[in-house]
Amino acid sequence: MPATTRTTLRRGLAAAAALPLLIGALASCGYGSDAKNDEKKVAAEGEKLSADTVRLGYFPNLTHATALVGDQEGILQKELGGTKLVPTTFNAGPSEIEALNADSIDIGFIGPSPSINGYVKTKGSNLRIIGGAASGGVKLVVNPAKIKTLDDLKGKKIATPQLGNTQDVAFLNWISEKGWKVDAQSGKGDVSVVRTDNKVTPNAYASGAIDGAWVPEPTASKLVSDGAKVLLDESDLWPDKKFVITNIIVSQKFLTAHPDVVEAFLRGAVKTNEWINANPDKAKASANAKLKDLSGKALGAKVIDAAWPSIQFTNDPLAATLQAQADHAVKAGLLEKPELSGIYDLKPLNKVLKATGQPEVSDAGLGVK
Repeated sequence: MPATTRTTLRRGLAAAAALPLLIGALASCGYGSDAKNDEKKVAAEGEKLSADTVRLGYFPNLTHATALVGDQEGILQKELGGTKLVPTTFNAGPSEIEALNADSIDIGFIGPSPSINGYVKTKGSNLRIIGGAASGGVKLVVNPAKIKTLDDLKGKKIATPQLGNTQDVAFLNWISEKGWKVDAQSGKGDVSVVRTDNKVTPNAYASGAIDGAWVPEPTASKLVSDGAKVLLDESDLWPDKKFVITNIIVSQKFLTAHPDVVEAFLRGAVKTNEWINANPDKAKASANAKLKDLSGKALGAKVIDAAWPSIQFTNDPLAATLQAQADHAVKAGLLEKPELSGIYDLKPLNKVLKATGQPEVSDAGLGVK
């Protein structure tokens, strides 16, 4: 028997052996209406998909609830059929981009600034943005005993999650617009920008090591539950109060090799956002259950109830705001003026949206030609 035939046979037998377990998991997750119909659909989709696995990266943040809920409820896995979803979590965007560049993940949920940096550093050769996921969900929270107005931030220590991540760029831009000076790399200047892992930011705040933070949810509301005060919601700085906080990206290699898997994943993301928006209370509980699974501890009701309403879940990548955030990074000195033409490939997403009767979304002139 030729080697290629033996390989194909082994793969077929492995897929057949794994299928009953996958079907049982999907039936038990409660997503969908009929186990027998699910069985037929999974079998059919399993035959169509071209990859054995898809490796997904996302953050344990509520701004990544599309990933949290889609994973927790099995919606993403159901659309992927016989292709196994293998998730990995990250603290912030730069480390996830490193994983994408190292071929450790295939698809990721990530903020705009790391998307831009990743695209520029590889001269447009490695990633594409293929969809949106969320807008909003970022706040400046401070110690009210030390900071009562925005002007009081001068001379204080304010945390962001990581050098060059989306919140870091937004805060540096805000500082610049105030006319204050900060060295972007060191974080030293009129305000001390302290790059701190979201997981330890609450402890840093409690110890007095920082006076506040410009952070995504749920970190912002965790700080508020510890006595901090919301001084600014970033959405108030944007037209229509909308700005992209979470994109879906893919490696171009994976997109080229497995367009069927990418389309299936996007169907899952679209269905997840639809379910989140139709069932906000259930979705909030689902996201919290996944956070507990990832960290060992669920968010308290006080935290998640305050955080959830500030996030909008959308398939639209809000591409015009990505260009604005690139301009902010340039102004902060973290990036030379980038050429972003081709950073988006929204054809698979628009195909999915059209099939469900939803309007197509725009790449703001930054799509592949």
